[in-house]
Amino acid sequence: MPDVRVADRQWAVPSGSNLLDALNQAGMRVPFSCRAGSCHACLVRCTQGEPLDRLPEALDPGKRQQGWRLSCQCQVVQDLTVEVFNPLRDGLPALVCGVDWLSPTVLRLRLAPTLALRYRAGQHVVLWTANGIARPYSLASLPGEDEFLEFHLDCRHSGAFCDVARQLQVGDPVRLGELRGGALQYDADWQERPLLLMAAGTGLGPLWGVLREALRQDHQGPIRLVHLARDSSEHYLAETLATLAAEHPQLNIQLTTPEDSPTVLADLRLLSRRTMALVCGSPASVEGFAKRLYLAGLPRNQLLADVFVGRE
Repeated sequence: MPDVRVADRQWAVPSGSNLLDALNQAGMRVPFSCRAGSCHACLVRCTQGEPLDRLPEALDPGKRQQGWRLSCQCQVVQDLTVEVFNPLRDGLPALVCGVDWLSPTVLRLRLAPTLALRYRAGQHVVLWTANGIARPYSLASLPGEDEFLEFHLDCRHSGAFCDVARQLQVGDPVRLGELRGGALQYDADWQERPLLLMAAGTGLGPLWGVLREALRQDHQGPIRLVHLARDSSEHYLAETLATLAAEHPQLNIQLTTPEDSPTVLADLRLLSRRTMALVCGSPASVEGFAKRLYLAGLPRNQLLADVFVGRE
């Protein structure tokens, strides 16, 4: 059986063992969220030996060259020496510069990193609390315009990260982990095309950044944003979006709830085949949006989707 070594600990595991499970079963406390290679919370660095990586394309070549691997996607097939991601050593320090409730369940968290973070609208980053809890969140801020990093946290349920986030105050330290590309982005080549943004819950966060990026680049085609929330009190950017729509005549905002969403989705039958659609939310909501878009005749390569698959 191959051995796994972390610092001064060494133990044997059955060949083919999942690296994330092997580390956590030994008490290494490697965080994870999706187990699908998307969230990057389970990042570790292999300094000796090589695991069998089932999803090598999930990391950029530079990261892989440094030995970083997503432990949820790796199997132990030979002796390995591993460094667990240490936010104090490997993360970027940041301070809470704003925390407030946008709705009864949506917490807006704003962070000021000590060094500028180069990112684009629609990406997401792993956040680490001071006591070592990690969770990936999408950026709702706009690079080059917002002086902070903004995140919209769904706190309707108790969870390890959310329970800490509820208690955060301005000045509290947070660490930033891996920055991820994500599927959502704005392309300047879309300027003349209709743009459809569909969000469920806090899936509105990254699309809020993408929308402002499109407007900043002077998007000329019509823009339609649909926000599905559990009830009207959870349309947490309603006033802000209404103000933006008043300033940009090409922007149309539709706020919907489960009761009236069938009518809103049925209206998509008139969708232009040139439309670029960006969809974000829970697996069920993204699947529902995508199904309606395909029925409306939207080509599959014109749909970009980011699914919030989480674990607290």
